[in-house]
Amino acid sequence: MLSVVPTARERARAQTTEAILAAARTQLAEVGAAALSLRAVAREVGLVSSAVYRYFPSRDELLTALIIEAYDAVGEAAEAARDAASGASARECWVAVWRGVRAWARAHPAQYALIYGSPVPGYAAPPDTLPAAGRVGVVLGSIASAAHADVDPGDDVVAAVAPDVAEVLHLDPRLAPAAVTAWTQLFGTVGFELFGQYENVVTDRDTYFDHVAGAAASSVGIPADRPGNHDLPRRPAS
Repeated sequence: MLSVVPTARERARAQTTEAILAAARTQLAEVGAAALSLRAVAREVGLVSSAVYRYFPSRDELLTALIIEAYDAVGEAAEAARDAASGASARECWVAVWRGVRAWARAHPAQYALIYGSPVPGYAAPPDTLPAAGRVGVVLGSIASAAHADVDPGDDVVAAVAPDVAEVLHLDPRLAPAAVTAWTQLFGTVGFELFGQYENVVTDRDTYFDHVAGAAASSVGIPADRPGNHDLPRRPAS
């Protein structure tokens, strides 16, 4: 099948769109999502503000593009960590994914704050952000399912979680509450570190993070490795 070569106009539009997004990412880091301004982005790119509206008709549409981009990026980090741990035990793979998410967040704190920090006043994320938002959960759910994880929280707790959570994560519904708990622990632990809540509290962040990751693996029913295996993957040398 022949590939379709983009026209010069399409290439120019793609380049301008990326320039707008890059300027918006810079604004996120400097002033935060709540203060994101299309006019300021236009000045940074060298466009009149009316021209930016041809690419993103509103601030909310620009925010949505940034949110999807960030969710996709952290999802790709989780998938890459899983793939790099291919052949390892389920528990090692689980911890590797947690580490991949944390590494991405530390490298991109403004984007992490956009998707897991304080809500932006007046903005409501549309449904088209959901597939990207679920990518990390799908990765972790696949690890738990492959490990034949089995927990029984009770019918009332299972009913407390929306039924489509298990469907999206490809899980037995009885695993869904534990999966939501693990998801909360992952992004809560990363957020506490990024936003300073661990200052003078947790002195060895790497060791503590791995401990939380291992505890979360146990909570979803992933068994500890057999004696003689490393319970957690080794960290790369600094």
